[in-house]
Amino acid sequence: MSEPYDEEPQGLPCVLSEEVTDLLMDAALPGDVFGAVVVATMLINETRGEVPGSTASPRWPQQRRMPLGAYGSLGIAEYVIAADADPPHIVLTRIQLY
Repeated sequence: MSEPYDEEPQGLPCVLSEEVTDLLMDAALPGDVFGAVVVATMLINETRGEVPGSTASPRWPQQRRMPLGAYGSLGIAEYVIAADADPPHIVLTRIQLY
């Protein structure tokens, strides 16, 4: 008989909107921006959307914004936490580049 063990909660899948997918498919996109978006999706997944430094919309707390790149030097990533969806997930809705 196996012993029960404490398991950390799993992250939520982070899916990309069509707009973000198109941005990442652009051959002219700089590599640092591509890498920063990949890192953002990993952070969003691992923290279940509670990324340190992210801000929530006062009117819609499921909508979040987080800095993209070191100290937000590249722009802002916007995402929506769909925790009540079946299955729960997060959608990276938009990337605003500087």
